[in-house]
Amino acid sequence: MGSMFRSEEVCLVQLFLQSGSAYNCVSELGELGLVEFRDLNPNVNAFQRKFVGEVRRCEELEKTFTFLEQEINRSLPPHVRGSLRPPCPTPLAPQPRELIAIEEESERLARELKEVSDGADKSKTILCCLISVLSKEDKFSGLIDFYFYLCVSYQVSRNRDSLILSRFNVFPLYVLSLSFVAGVVHPWKVPSFERLLWRACRGYIIVDFREMEDRLEHPDTGEMVQWTVFLISYWGDQIGQKVKKICDCFRTQTFVYPESTAEREEILQGLQTRIEDIKSVLAQTEAFLQQLLMRAVAVLPQWKVRVQKCKAVQMVLNLCSPSVTDKCLIAEAWCPVAKLPELQSALREGGRKSGSGVDSFYNRLPSPTSPPTLFPLNSFTAGFQNIVDAYGVASYREVNPAVYTIITFPFLFAVMFGDVGHGLLMTLAAVWMILEERDPKLRNNNNEIWKMMFGGRYLILLMGLFSIYTGAIYNECFSRGLNTFSSAWRVQPMFEKNTWNASVLAGNQYLSMDPAEPGVFVSPYPFGIDPVWGMASNKLTFLNSYKMKMSVIIGIIHMTFGSVCVISKVFFVLIPELFFMLCLFGYLVFMVVYKWIAYTPAQSKIAPSILIHFIDMFLFTDNPDNLPLYKGQVCGVLTKVLVVLALCSVPVLLLGMPIFEYMTFRKIRNHVVSFCLTGLQHLYVEVRYTFCQFHNYLQHQEEDRRPLEFDAADVFMHQAIHTIEYCLGCISNTASYLRLWALSLAHAQLSEVLWKMVLRKALTWQGYVGSVILVVIFAFFAVLTVSILLVMEGLSAFLHALRLHWVEFQNKFYSGSGYKLSPFSFSSLINASPPV
Repeated sequence: MGSMFRSEEVCLVQLFLQSGSAYNCVSELGELGLVEFRDLNPNVNAFQRKFVGEVRRCEELEKTFTFLEQEINRSLPPHVRGSLRPPCPTPLAPQPRELIAIEEESERLARELKEVSDGADKSKTILCCLISVLSKEDKFSGLIDFYFYLCVSYQVSRNRDSLILSRFNVFPLYVLSLSFVAGVVHPWKVPSFERLLWRACRGYIIVDFREMEDRLEHPDTGEMVQWTVFLISYWGDQIGQKVKKICDCFRTQTFVYPESTAEREEILQGLQTRIEDIKSVLAQTEAFLQQLLMRAVAVLPQWKVRVQKCKAVQMVLNLCSPSVTDKCLIAEAWCPVAKLPELQSALREGGRKSGSGVDSFYNRLPSPTSPPTLFPLNSFTAGFQNIVDAYGVASYREVNPAVYTIITFPFLFAVMFGDVGHGLLMTLAAVWMILEERDPKLRNNNNEIWKMMFGGRYLILLMGLFSIYTGAIYNECFSRGLNTFSSAWRVQPMFEKNTWNASVLAGNQYLSMDPAEPGVFVSPYPFGIDPVWGMASNKLTFLNSYKMKMSVIIGIIHMTFGSVCVISKVFFVLIPELFFMLCLFGYLVFMVVYKWIAYTPAQSKIAPSILIHFIDMFLFTDNPDNLPLYKGQVCGVLTKVLVVLALCSVPVLLLGMPIFEYMTFRKIRNHVVSFCLTGLQHLYVEVRYTFCQFHNYLQHQEEDRRPLEFDAADVFMHQAIHTIEYCLGCISNTASYLRLWALSLAHAQLSEVLWKMVLRKALTWQGYVGSVILVVIFAFFAVLTVSILLVMEGLSAFLHALRLHWVEFQNKFYSGSGYKLSPFSFSSLINASPPV
């Protein structure tokens, strides 16, 4: 649990992987997800690395798997496709021989699938065309007879001209030879097909298009299409060749349509026989195709996972640097210190699987840069850690605000969203998501909004529970008060004192209850706000005062806690900041609480103004019109001391840390100089690296080496900015917490408006008609409650709580300038969502 506060301790290790066992060692590390590898070849092109051939081989296999998956999705029903999810447990990374077997079998399966699928598509295309032509045969027969009648009439009319020309040995330029071609074309291609035929043949054709009554399946896309059947009549062989080329260009199936009726009947019978044969062949082809696809479904998930692991291992090996003798690979990786024994066990297991006689091993190295950050997470803490990481990942061993956010974030949200009914609805929704969290349909839903809500289900649960708590304090349930305990206000004493009587009741719409009268106000309400305030005309005035003071108190406590978290710089940062905060705003909280406790209802008319006292505190003056809050406040010694202490803390905060850093720098520099003069530095030299590794290590050192000179201007400027930001931020951030008051009142008023304007109207109806109207209006009320008060108001309160944590709380101690540890893990690789 301690690592949640400060992150786990991470070290840099150097791995010496034997060439024969490197693949298995990296595979074992991928199964465990322990280390994050560093690239030791940053200047080497990705195409020039040692294992790029194996990576390309895996990529070619992935292309084959993509083709198989497309064929499965196209031809199999959805319930069969669902079995393509990654298997559980996942298989291990394949050995080289196993990868060759996967490659050969997948290529053979893909080749058979392609051949069978192409044959089935071709058969479907031919079958579709034959059925289309047969469906329009009777209409085309009438057209052909009509065309022949026109041609014969035209021929007789031209005979006289031909006889006259023959006397002069001149013959006509045309010889009438009518031919017919029938076929099928996609309806989208009809305009361009007709236009091209007309322009290419110069009008020496007649084309007739007829749409089919029934829709047939498109062989390529599988969609149902209302095909268009065409009949082309033309003269001459040259025009026939043009027609054939154009039909081939548009990928239409054409059939020669004979002139005589007998030949047409004979061809139609042949086509009918051919259709029956094609249907039989197509049924057998589909059966064989289904067998191939079921074989692919059985092995494809295993293959995909194994090839993904193999590719990931090869890419990690590309990050390694070969030794001079090329007998081992050298890698550098970040690893949690607590996992070092598991790291050594994984290296031994990899060597055992490879049958290597020499085990791989590791060495710890000094970190040239700041290590990455690693927090142990589970399904409960992940949502809160994501809130903090959205602001910035914690630096190495920095205080993690996510631990405190688990309580403070839902609480601040509930202060703005407090309502028992709304909180109960939110809690029930979160409980349902938690109970169904293992449902694959919920976990694998790709909707971004749903994934965000499902990932933060425990956060929503706590927000709902805290909203029920704050709603009980506000005494609001769907804007209505709950009379759990008896009210502490009594009406009877007002009549007994004759303060109220019949004439007073008749002449006043609103009556005021005086708490100073004995017996009117008995005692404070046991928990929360008295329900009698729900009927009061000055309810809003009372709640304004109450929630405003509550917001200021919560804000100052929250910011003070943020300042306390700076425990690494106690004397020059933490103590001055606490003095400045508590001497000014802590005293303000003290006055608010003291006034609540010290002044009874009988003294409410003489209670002093806290705001005027707080202003006089800065002006070092006393206001005679404003009574003192407690004895001894008139002389103002305490307030003057607090203001002076707050002002004295500013120069300490401004100059203390830079001076301390400068003195520390001088001490370290003098120590280094004396160490070099004694010559003891030669004892530290060790032959730990070969020349190549030592050169790379020096490069890393040079990139991240800090300057050897103390930049006083930069340090003082940085501290001055921090001091000004903190001092001014104490004022502006305190005012920023007033959003708790504003949003809480807005949520309460929206709830009350929705009650009065919607549901209260329905309750005035009576009888059966009133029941029907109540059901309809209640449904409308429920929709508005969920959409406006739960979704919109909940999102608004969530964003404001997020801002209070990021700006007002975390900026007191949190830098968020680190980066996450991303261990090499097969599970995260396989479960990663596909790119959009």
